[in-house]
Order: sequence, then C-alpha cells, then structure tokens
Amino acid sequence: MTKAVFIATAEPYSGKSLVALGLVNMLLGQARKVGYFKPIIDYDPAVHPDPHIDTITQYFKLPLTYADTYAYTRPEALQLLETDNQGELIDAVIHKFKQWEEAYDFTVVEGSDFLGPGTAIEFDANVSIAKNLGVPVILVVSGEGKSTAQVVSSVLTLLRTFEAREVPVLLAVANRVAPEQAADVQALLRAQLPEEVLLAVIPEDPQLRHPTMREIHAGLGSRLLFGEAGLGNQVDNYVIGAMQVPNFLNYLKENVLIVTPADRGDIIVCALQANQSASYPRVAGIVLTAGAEPDEPIMRLLEGLPNVVPILTMPTGTFETATRVGAIKSRITPDNPKKIQLAISTFARHVAVQALEEKLISFQPEGITPHMFQYRLLQWARRQRRHIVLPEGNDDRILRAAALLLHQEVVDLTILGNPADVAAAAKRLGVQLPAGHVRVIDPVNSEYYADYVETFYQLRKDKGVNHDMARDLLRDVSYFGSMMVYKGHADGMVSGAVHTTQHTIRPALQFIKTKPGVSVVSSVFFMCLPDRVAVFGDCAVNPNPTAEQLAEIAISSAESSLAFGIEPRIAMLSYSSGTSGAGADVEKVRQATELVRQRRPDLKVEGPIQYDAAVDPLVGRQKLPGSEVAGQASVLIFPDLNTGNNTYKAVQRETGALAIGPVLQGLNKPVNDLSRGCTVDDVFNTVVITAIQSQLG
Repeated sequence: MTKAVFIATAEPYSGKSLVALGLVNMLLGQARKVGYFKPIIDYDPAVHPDPHIDTITQYFKLPLTYADTYAYTRPEALQLLETDNQGELIDAVIHKFKQWEEAYDFTVVEGSDFLGPGTAIEFDANVSIAKNLGVPVILVVSGEGKSTAQVVSSVLTLLRTFEAREVPVLLAVANRVAPEQAADVQALLRAQLPEEVLLAVIPEDPQLRHPTMREIHAGLGSRLLFGEAGLGNQVDNYVIGAMQVPNFLNYLKENVLIVTPADRGDIIVCALQANQSASYPRVAGIVLTAGAEPDEPIMRLLEGLPNVVPILTMPTGTFETATRVGAIKSRITPDNPKKIQLAISTFARHVAVQALEEKLISFQPEGITPHMFQYRLLQWARRQRRHIVLPEGNDDRILRAAALLLHQEVVDLTILGNPADVAAAAKRLGVQLPAGHVRVIDPVNSEYYADYVETFYQLRKDKGVNHDMARDLLRDVSYFGSMMVYKGHADGMVSGAVHTTQHTIRPALQFIKTKPGVSVVSSVFFMCLPDRVAVFGDCAVNPNPTAEQLAEIAISSAESSLAFGIEPRIAMLSYSSGTSGAGADVEKVRQATELVRQRRPDLKVEGPIQYDAAVDPLVGRQKLPGSEVAGQASVLIFPDLNTGNNTYKAVQRETGALAIGPVLQGLNKPVNDLSRGCTVDDVFNTVVITAIQSQLG
C-alpha cells in the first residue's frame, strides 16, 4: 500500500479542503495513525495559523506538531522559486516529509492554495513536489462560474500536465459544479478520462460556499459592536438597507446580512424585530457603513437587548463595503463543525470511496526522481556508518567533500597524505575536519605499513613480487588504500580525482579480487536526469566487451540498480532495434541479450534496441510493441566503452543531469573511481554510494 497521496489544484478556492477532510476521515477508518502535511502554507504561523492545518488537526485530533505539518511559507517558497532554487525547496520538502512519514500508516499531502502572485511557478513546484515524493495525485478543479465545456477542459488540461511529468493520477474531482451541469460534466469527462482514473463530480452546495459572520468580520477587518456569540452565523444572502422600511422587509431572505449606513436606525431596529418575528427570515448580521456608530438612542436600545445579532462597523461607504462582502470566500474552519461534517458527508456521497481505497492499496510507485534518489542514498548510508579511505588527501576537492561528509555525519574517513600538509590545506580552504570521525595517515609512517608490505608480498610473491617491490608499491596511496580495505581497516575506497582509472583499479584486481561467479569488473553511472534516475553501464572500464562479458555487465548492472531502489528494466543498446539490423556488432548484442535471458529469466531485458526506443514511450511502442522494456528502460547497457563514455557525457552536458559514478561492480569489497574532472559533489556522492555498497556486502 502506498503511504501517501497528494491533493493538487491549479487555482484558488477549488474546494480541496473538502477532499482533504473526506480523505482523512476515510483513512482513519482504515489506518490507526494518519498524518497530514502541507509543504507550502500561505500564512506566517507566528501571525496566523493555516486554516487547513488547523481544521484537519483539531477536528480529527491528530497528534501532530504544527511545525512538522509544513515546510515553507508561501513568501519563502516564492523567493526560492524566483531565484531558480527549486532544487533546494524540493530537497527540504522531501527531508521534512520523510523525517516523520515512517511514523504514520498513511499521510495526506495537500498542495498550496494559489492565493496571490506567482501562481505559474507555484504550480510547477507543486507538480515537482508530488513527483519527488513519489506519491499518486488527486486533482481538484473548481466549476464555480464555468461552463460545462470549461470545467471539462480544465480537468483534462490539469490531468495532461501531471501525466506529461509521469505523475500518476488516481482521482479527478470536478468540484463546485452547478447542479444543472453535473450530469453533463460527468458524462463528458468519463468518456475522455483514462479508464484507470476515477472521477467525482461534486455539485455546488451553498452551505459549503457561504461564509460565516466571523469570516465576514475577519475579511472586512471591521469593528464588532454587538453580538460576538453569533459570529458563527452563516451568511447565505445579503441586502443593502437603503430603502424605506416597508419596502426593505420585502427583500429579506434566510440568513441575510444587511449592509446599511450607521445613521439608518430605522433599518437596524426593523432588522432586529424581523429576526425575532416568526413571519420573517432569520437575520445573520448587520454591517454598518460610513464609519459612524448608530445614534445614541439606538445604541442605548441595542445595549439593553438580551440577544443581538452580530453588528459590525466599517469606515467605508455602503457600496464599497457591499462589494467587499460579495468578494469574501468561505473556508472550512475548526470552529464550524457543522460545515466540516457536511464536507465529509459530501465527499462520501460523491466519491467512489471503496474504489479509491482499492487504488491506494494497490498503487506501486514507478521510477524514482533524482531528489528522492539522493535523499535515499544519504538515509541508507547513515543506517550503518561505514569507514571509507580517501587516498588523495592532497586534492582540494577531496578535502571539501570530506568536510561535508563529516559534518553531515554520513561516514568515518581516513585521508591519506602528510598530516601537516592536509591540515594546512584545510586551513587555507576554510574547511573543518571534525576530530573523532577522521584520521589522516601518511602511508610510510603508518603503524600499518610493515604489516601491509608483508601481506602484499605473501599475496603476490608467486607473481614475482619481492619485499623491495612490495615496500615501493605500498608507498603508493592507491595500493595502501586498497590494502586498508582488504585488511578490514576501511570498508571501501574512493580514488581517481588525481589518478587514472587503471591506477585506482589495478591494486583492487590484484588482491581484493572479484566476487565468486564474476569474471569481469565493470562500472555504472547513476544518471540523475531531470525527472528520473537511469543506470548507464559500462561507461568507464571495459573497452570492447565480448557477448559473454556484456551479459555479465548487464546482470551486474541490474543488481546494482535493484540494490539502490531502481526497478531494473534492461535495454541492450545497439544501432538497430529488434530484428531490423544485421552485422557483427548487432549480433554481439543479440547474443548477450539471450545469455541474460538464459541466466536470469527473472530480469526484464530487451535487445538489441536503439536508445530512443529504449527511453521514449512513443518510439518504443512503434518499434517494439508489447515490450516490457521499450520506452521505459531504467538500465541502459552500451555495447562498448567508446559509445558508453561519449553518450553519458553527452547526456550529462545537454540535459544538466548529475552523473554519480563510475561505480565499480563485481569486486569483493567496494573500490570506486572518480573522474579527474570530478566536482566536490561527485566525490560526496561517490563516497555515499561506496558506503552503501559496503553495507550490502
């Protein structure tokens, strides 16, 4: 069962609070602990609590700390979005959500309210949040003031936007639809929506739409003269009291709000008498305009009455005040349990609750976004803190990354280099290497040096290595770091910022060696594309693998993919798809594909297949209809190093993708290589990956 669902809209006052209340009520019948999270709220909580959060948490008595229910206020979020820092916003939302999500059986996530400027970038942020949380979506569209065609178009447009970003939609809600349009909206939408998307059309209910006197009072910023006890009165109609009393009485309707100048004592007294009379409708309240209080005799009369409807006073004129009253939108608030209960019953009446429950239970998220992937990596690395050796302590990027890793308490580190030089470099860079979880070792002066020399001699003497050669080689930081891993003094090694791939890998191949059943060490890159993570292999180690080696690389890459939470769908890449091409290169890929199927029938694999057919759903359906992989490949295996290395770099440069790797696979213990053009982030991510590999064994 999915652990969360996201309620999204693209407009203000869509009525998604009704959906949120109905969902939480439904889920509390199925789950013991239900959470509620609203990533972006409209109000500074120090000034005004968010009404949605207040209503949900108070009515259902959810034991949530207010600070845990949101990530940003709207001004904070817009500032990040307007300065192209959406990634920072997404990371913070994921972190906040995941911190406490595990404590709940299910969480309802509510998108933002779109109240104010910046709605275009705000909408994109909502789509990105839903995508990165990896949860399905319920769409809510308001039908208020829209024709049938406009309602249908709004729902379909919103759906297509989410589908284009590969965000799964469970339910589309057309809310606040005029009752006479409801049947047509239902028929037209059901005919055009995908079969798997549920539909609910909720007719407009005046009792949900109309504000209370408390909301009128707050919306106007008025002063309350009398009737505080009646601020919960609902306002269904309003009238301007500007005519003579007999004519005025003809305009009174149920739950009416009367807007009248303060000097119209006759209207005030008449309204109060009408409210007492069984022959006239109920009066919800009175708003006095033009800034004055009623005349003194009228005030004395009002003060002596036992029950007076709410009377508000405003400095503005009658017309302006009435216009402002008409613009006030009602919210479902915690002090109005009647409206809350109506919202819940409306949801239950118009939404196919059982079908929605089944959808939520059976939903399985597909794919993983880059933000979610990086978040998971950090969480996994911290589960069991590992010790990683960094041989290149003379490189500034290594020291900067080491400081980040230590401050975030991800791993313990050994840095190889002269301690004085490393300390001087750290001071120059302005980075701190906190004591307790890091040590700096000069290999030659290390307590391990003599033991490592002897161990290496014993391991390689049959290969012609003598003690002098062993002593020379163990001065090399790559050999010393690899020996630390072999001896269990470190759990893994990351090198290559200064050294070549061969220089990094050679010691590991000589004595760490490959896992049983693995004959070839290969590599993968985790390509963090804008909206998904793909695994590219082999782009760093094997120049021209045979069909046997290619099959082994594919299987190893699938295992790496699975280990890091990505469902493997393997595309064996070539310059032709299916049976359309011929030639030695295509035949090698075809043979490798068959070997993968024979050895691992549990894996989804397709080949030979072209890159576009592997990743583009439309092209995939055209070239290889019925394939489980075409158009949705997550593991892409390149036929040779030339193709793989150039492709990953082209994708990285053209799309701005983050490439984590190369991550070596097939060794008994993890040793990973960096590019000599690596960034601090590359070092950080590769160390995190190495720590996780060491946990997996």
